[in-house]
Amino acid sequence: MSSFPRPVVVLSRCLEQEPCRYNGDIIRSEVVRELEPFVDYITPCPEVQIGLGVPRDPIRAAWHEGVLQLFQPATGQDVTHDMQAFAEEFLSSLGEVDGFLLKSRSPSCGIKDVKYYHDREAKSMVKEKGPGFFGGAVLERFPSKAVEDEGRLLNFTIREHFFTKLFTMARCRGLRQASMKDLVQFQAENKYLLMAYSQKYQKTLGRITANPDKKPYAEVWAEYEKNLGQALHKPARFTSNINVLMHCFGYISDQLSSGEREFFLNSLDQYRRERVPLSVPLHVLRTHAVRFEQEYLLQQTFFQPYPEELMTITDSGKGRSR
Repeated sequence: MSSFPRPVVVLSRCLEQEPCRYNGDIIRSEVVRELEPFVDYITPCPEVQIGLGVPRDPIRAAWHEGVLQLFQPATGQDVTHDMQAFAEEFLSSLGEVDGFLLKSRSPSCGIKDVKYYHDREAKSMVKEKGPGFFGGAVLERFPSKAVEDEGRLLNFTIREHFFTKLFTMARCRGLRQASMKDLVQFQAENKYLLMAYSQKYQKTLGRITANPDKKPYAEVWAEYEKNLGQALHKPARFTSNINVLMHCFGYISDQLSSGEREFFLNSLDQYRRERVPLSVPLHVLRTHAVRFEQEYLLQQTFFQPYPEELMTITDSGKGRSR
């Protein structure tokens, strides 16, 4: 793959955009900066957009009379309805969108690990954790889209998954007004990517593109997109990636020297041991596919699911995502 669409990404405004955090800060994120040349950002700040100023007293999520509420402890202001109304209006008015990159642990934007306090008392203890009010609405309304927070993207496995899903869904969105022939070609180009993520959904998507009931294209595309999002819901298991890599390796192994075969298998072992990201053995194998003009492999998105400039090996050190 040599060209990529520009995904549309909803980004929390405090991430590299404006100093709109409750304390007037801006959050620095290398991932957000690196991604910016390749996507189009839409940058809401839910807290500012419901009328809270900058700086402002922080808000928190807490249980009150059996209902989870969003309130401002310093003032006692309940902003639950305002935030819910904003989320409904904003998300309903969104046009085409491929993903969301939101502020981690924010009571408004967080997608997980947001603290839910036992009650509204100032010294209340944390009872449990979950998504923020805006982030939760995103997850509910857009279950098939790529959704992450900037904190989790420090892990290279999670980052690779997010980028893969983001650009794959953007390519699929671009087929909305295309034809069955184009959708069949898309399915063929994603054969090994889908094999790595879910053989079950690979077969399901194949049946959809076969279209035995001769459904209208718009209906087929909508069903395909929904199932594609489900297929890419979780990162591919590293064992599945290794299986696909070895499967592809079989196409060119006889043409390699013993040293080249050993080098590839060593990079695969390094990936297995979590010492390098998937992009490393992928790059080695892709180089050989280019050398031997193996077009069948080169057309596969598995080898380059997102722009090469985004393939970095920096990591938080927290290990492989399960």
